[in-house]
Amino acid sequence: MPKTVFLFDVDNTLIDNDRVTADLRRYLIREVGTSRADLYFEIFERLRAELGYSDYLGALQQYRLVHPRDPHLLALSSFLINYPFANRLFPESLDALDHAASMGQTVILSDGDVVFQPRKIERAGLLDAVDKRVLIYVHKERELDDVERRFPAEHYVLVDDKIRILTAVKEIWGKRLTTVFPRQGHYAHAADVPSYPKPDITLGRIGELRNYDLPRLLAAAGG
Repeated sequence: MPKTVFLFDVDNTLIDNDRVTADLRRYLIREVGTSRADLYFEIFERLRAELGYSDYLGALQQYRLVHPRDPHLLALSSFLINYPFANRLFPESLDALDHAASMGQTVILSDGDVVFQPRKIERAGLLDAVDKRVLIYVHKERELDDVERRFPAEHYVLVDDKIRILTAVKEIWGKRLTTVFPRQGHYAHAADVPSYPKPDITLGRIGELRNYDLPRLLAAAGG
């Protein structure tokens, strides 16, 4: 049993998902116009609020119900499926994964759908970076028993841009968990962040994880 398992979120933790969304918006405006692009993102934001993760293809399916004869639908789908996610990795994100791998076992722990999210992880090069150790749930904070069963450890380090997730998992695992909060992306700078307990470690960017050795990470958990 590995002593320490490092659990890495994907969107706005390893991949700059805000830039992906901005690229998609520009593409939609060019292909279908501003009003239909706005409609797509209204659907997208509603789904994100309901599901807790970005469901690009789900939003496209619902957009199709409104405009079933839109000839650009296939192009939109192709844009999403073939998007070059490796170009949107945060600087030093792979270095951070390598550094964590020198201290324990690395695992991708993500929320998302069962088609697009695995595709994103693979095209970004993250699947190979963690030797195919990838878990994708609808609500990962509710699946910790399954995480423990698949990747048992004495201690976990969770790296996630959503302070809500870090707080929820800390409440369950307590001192067995070190929470690492990279302040990247819109979730990490949301107005409600100060209302949550302070994470064990806060990073300005994911590459700063390389400044921490294992004893320092374990000590930060308060155990």
